Amino acid sequence: MLISGLQKLTLLDYPGKVACTVFTGGCNFRCPFCHNSALVLPEQLAHDSSEDAVLSFLRKRIGVLDGVAVTGGEPLLHADIGDFLKEVKALGFLVKLDTNGSFPDRLISLVKAGLVDRVAMDIKNAPALYAKTAGLARFDLSGVERSKDFLLEGSVDYEFRTTVVKGLHTAESLTEAAHWIEGAKEYYLQQYKDSGAILDSTGLSGFDADEMHALADTVRPIVPAVQVRGV
Repeated sequence: MLISGLQKLTLLDYPGKVACTVFTGGCNFRCPFCHNSALVLPEQLAHDSSEDAVLSFLRKRIGVLDGVAVTGGEPLLHADIGDFLKEVKALGFLVKLDTNGSFPDRLISLVKAGLVDRVAMDIKNAPALYAKTAGLARFDLSGVERSKDFLLEGSVDYEFRTTVVKGLHTAESLTEAAHWIEGAKEYYLQQYKDSGAILDSTGLSGFDADEMHALADTVRPIVPAVQVRGV
């Protein structure tokens, strides 16, 4: 598994837990608003750490950290991620996995094997706008649909989240997205911010705090659990 970074301490990436964050390299999406372009573009991918180095670090943090947040990129792009997560779980850590949902078989297999304790899945936009929002010419939504439906069953702790971007999202598209995940127990609208490493920020900007809360109010009759994050 390609590990392109390690953040040794985070109080944000795993809600309610003291954790570290492991960044995997590579992604099958090209979302123009992605703030981690160095973890997406093949020509920029770095080998900043290794599984052995991360596991060595974790052995020294037993009793200090609660969990490990695994993000990307797209972690489930790596077929061998299960082997790494087995090692992490064997050390007694909780695991949170971030995913775009496009690898449902791997997601379901890892959850059923007890290797993931919480999943954060991106809901890019309304289904009809998925390909555009993911930066792809075309996209078969069936895999994401399976992942979304699996999480809605409640087999594992989860959240859905949408990074909201002017130029891609509207109140109408978020309403359609909310209907698509109706029944979700946690849904976050995340404010888009230009990190300086955006994949393609052309024509994109963020909604301000008042606008974000207004969008959440629009969604709340459909998904009452919606909250605003990042403002």
